[in-house]
Amino acid sequence: MELNVLNIKGEETGKTITLSDAVFGIEPNDHAIYLDVKQHLANKRQGTHKTKERGEVAGSTRKLIRQKGGGGARRGDIKSPVMVGGGRVFGPQPRDYSFKLNKKVKALARKSALSYKAKDNSILIVEDFTFDTPKTKDFISLLKGLKIDNRKMLLVLPENNKPVFLSARNLPKANVITTSELNTFKVLDVANLVFTEKSVGIIEQFLNA
Repeated sequence: MELNVLNIKGEETGKTITLSDAVFGIEPNDHAIYLDVKQHLANKRQGTHKTKERGEVAGSTRKLIRQKGGGGARRGDIKSPVMVGGGRVFGPQPRDYSFKLNKKVKALARKSALSYKAKDNSILIVEDFTFDTPKTKDFISLLKGLKIDNRKMLLVLPENNKPVFLSARNLPKANVITTSELNTFKVLDVANLVFTEKSVGIIEQFLNA
């Protein structure tokens, strides 16, 4: 797949870049995408939920009423789960939700997500650039030039660029990451992907390794 390289004003530079079919042109695997996104969301969970069982609730252990003959359900002390304010039965306990996923499956999921974006013509390539100073106005001008100022977008840079990152920080629909931070969830969570020339080569080299 061949795409035109644009400058930060959205104008064609006369250069083109060919996206690797092995990364941007495969037959997407939906199950691999599902597993990778599931792992990403699971790893973000804190897992610190906790309820008190009857042994952890404050209160007396004296048996409130006799075992039989009362005409109602049997119960022990005031910490019994059948009492208001008693312990919780089988309540949530702290746990780790993360799970292992093979590297090949994760790579297949990322290739599948990128291929979906390529099929939808949602990928833009801009020449390598930087800002002298962090200015949100400059980043908005970039988005308007690319005609994606009203859409959720992700800019992928080859390395950390603080002026560009700070320029996009206050924009709710814009996100800037480096190639090492790219994952399946972030690819699918936006309407448009914007790559620099250098970042495309890094991603293809990493996913084809």
